[in-house]
Amino acid sequence: MKRILVALDSSPAARAVLEAGLDMARRTGAKVRLLRAVALPPDLPSNAWAVPPNHLVDGPMETAMRDLREIAATIPEELLDGATAEVGVAWDAICSYAREHDVELIVIGSHDYRLIDRLVGTTAAKVVNHADRPVLVVRPRAAA
Repeated sequence: MKRILVALDSSPAARAVLEAGLDMARRTGAKVRLLRAVALPPDLPSNAWAVPPNHLVDGPMETAMRDLREIAATIPEELLDGATAEVGVAWDAICSYAREHDVELIVIGSHDYRLIDRLVGTTAAKVVNHADRPVLVVRPRAAA
C-alpha cells in the first residue's frame, strides 16, 4: 500500500480517525494524505447570487487549510504525503479525491445518527456506498 486518504472533519472524533490512518500507514509502509471537504454554508445570505463564488468559501477554506497544517505538523514527515481541502459535498469530494489521486484506502469517521442522517444518510455511509476502493470506518468508542 502506498497512499491512504484520511478524511477529517472538525469534530472531536477526527483525532481517532487520524490515529487509525496513521496506524494503517505504519503497518503497511504507506503515507497518509489528509483531506477536509468544505461545503457551501447552508444559510446563504439572500444576496449570495451577487457574490463571486470563491468569496463564499474563502473563509471556510482558509480555516480548513489552517487546521490541516496544524494537524500535519504533528505527523512524522515519513508518514505524510500532503494535506488539502476541497470544496464540495463531503462524500463526493472524498470519493473523487481518492480516485483522482489513486489512494488505496479511505479512512473516515462515523458519528452518531441524527434524524436527518436517518433520512438522507451519513457521509460515511455514502462514501462506503460510492467509493471504488476499500473504506475503513472509524467508530467512536463507547463511553466507559
